[in-house]
Amino acid sequence: MGEPHGIGIVGLGVISAQYLKTLGSHPAVRIAATADLDMARAAEVADRFPGCRALTVEELVADPSVQTVLNLTIPAAHAEVALAALSHGKDVYGEKPLAATLDAARTVMDATGSAWVGCAPDTVLGTGIQTARAVVDGGGIGRPVAATASWVSPGHESWHPHPDFYYRDGGGPLLDMGPYYLTSLVHLLGPVARVSGASSRPKEVRRIASGPRAGEQIPVEVDTHVTGVLEHVGGALSTVTFSFDAVDSGAAPLEIHGETASLSLPDPNMFDGEVRMRRIGDAGWSPVQERAGYENAGRGIGLLDHVTGRGSRASGEVALHVLEVMTALLASAREGRRLDLTTTAERPPLVPFTPYEEWTRLSS
Repeated sequence: MGEPHGIGIVGLGVISAQYLKTLGSHPAVRIAATADLDMARAAEVADRFPGCRALTVEELVADPSVQTVLNLTIPAAHAEVALAALSHGKDVYGEKPLAATLDAARTVMDATGSAWVGCAPDTVLGTGIQTARAVVDGGGIGRPVAATASWVSPGHESWHPHPDFYYRDGGGPLLDMGPYYLTSLVHLLGPVARVSGASSRPKEVRRIASGPRAGEQIPVEVDTHVTGVLEHVGGALSTVTFSFDAVDSGAAPLEIHGETASLSLPDPNMFDGEVRMRRIGDAGWSPVQERAGYENAGRGIGLLDHVTGRGSRASGEVALHVLEVMTALLASAREGRRLDLTTTAERPPLVPFTPYEEWTRLSS
């Protein structure tokens, strides 16, 4: 058993608690340093872990005890922090998206050198998506021919006290929720060759429903209903819809259709959930027993997947490809034409079924 892999966390907002739950006591890693704009917050988290120090970002990315920088900053800072870490030869694992723009994401990947860049979402490594992947890979639905992905809501202003970001450049339902669904589709059906998109903006303003700004109207600067078709390299077509303009949907979050059977998948924003199958001639849907993925996983499993040598499935290459799929869908909608993609990514290998008791004991 080697020494635990040193992690330096930059950004200690709400999402950091979920990462710390997964990583904080895992034997393969140790929390070596923390950094945040609020130094008191960085110090409070550092005090929870033996030997951990609260540092500035500049100090953290240069610190020899840090081998991987866990980048949990806001999207606008993702590229800056990643590039700083890479300039010191550190590996980087970050929250989605890889960067705020496609150009910035390309810059990050071009700067990788011998380091590794990984990126959320890693929910795709849980038993929900991976069980469906095992069925597809095993020929359980025949040749895959199509998929549907759907996420709709009436808009985050219905519950969020400060929803402005979701309606500014860089926001919108596709960039907000798309990474979970599109990363899943890449794992299930492989990379995308070209896309066709359409979008709309039914409302020019939104009214905040709760909190200290309740009743305030905010401008809508992005399209809030985005739909499109992804043409996968392998020939399957995925139809996707992401919307802030629908009350609800009875559709499954993801469905995969093959020549002999269809699969209904759980929410890809979660690590697990029931997968159901219906074959030609079946009277109805039947549950599929869990057969792949990390059991009861949590955020940070993608980093552990890399550190423990089991794979590097939550890769920057996949994140860059998914980011181009999203930006190309929006560009296709604006330009009214089908667009070829310039990036691709290898379909990550299947995660064998790994019980909770096993992956929580893996060493680096």
